[in-house]
Amino acid sequence: MPELLDWYDTPLYYDIIFDADTPKEAAFLEALHERYGRAGKSRQLLEPACGSGRLVSEMARRGWKVSGFDGNARMLDFAKDRLKQQGLKARIWEDWMQSFELPKVQTFDFAHCLVSTFKYLLKEQDALACLQRTAAVLKPGAIFALGVHLTDYSSQKEEHERWVAERHGIKVTCNTHTWSADRKKRLEDLRTRLRIQDNNRRHVQETRWQFRTYNAAQMRALLAKVLAFELVASYDFTYDLLSPRELDDSYSDVVLVLKKK
Repeated sequence: MPELLDWYDTPLYYDIIFDADTPKEAAFLEALHERYGRAGKSRQLLEPACGSGRLVSEMARRGWKVSGFDGNARMLDFAKDRLKQQGLKARIWEDWMQSFELPKVQTFDFAHCLVSTFKYLLKEQDALACLQRTAAVLKPGAIFALGVHLTDYSSQKEEHERWVAERHGIKVTCNTHTWSADRKKRLEDLRTRLRIQDNNRRHVQETRWQFRTYNAAQMRALLAKVLAFELVASYDFTYDLLSPRELDDSYSDVVLVLKKK
């Protein structure tokens, strides 16, 4: 039987799975900032829900002055160790997306949260609070790149995604299952199983959780409540700057480019 364990409490395995696209994501973020964001030399960056710090370190390596927070202390310890090993600096602390407070008074030129972490905010007021707090700490003209997975309420099929990655002899296979959404409650159930081969040890761990659901209309309705932001572009997860998309239900993985007025 799989061991029931929050995958955020095993940051190395989580990081192995998601780190492969880090350079591509970082390049896309910089391109978004160049096209839609603030002109100028200031490069103050905020990452809500920074997780294992893969993008914190990559953006710091590219010359950004990075601040980030996450709700899981083990993830933050992993991120701090990564920064130390790479000789990089960033300000990171433990906090929550809907209620975060900055360690000091500061405003930012750019913010991002790419991998659907926003959907952990299960209540409308928490999602709204996250957007409003992020807007409040951005300079006028700065952008917030927000990645979410839209829900197809007409589908009754279980979705399955599988990734395999390896680092230093540790092989991790990730299988994520998503069940059909409850449209009335705006919730969907997910299960992730990590199959880990770590030298001679093999084990399986399982995490179960819920996401808040959005289709395109529901996302537009939420964004309309945040008067400080304007939706200036949408992209899919191919991260192709030359191929913006409409925010509609023709695709599921969307990156919203929200500009501070």
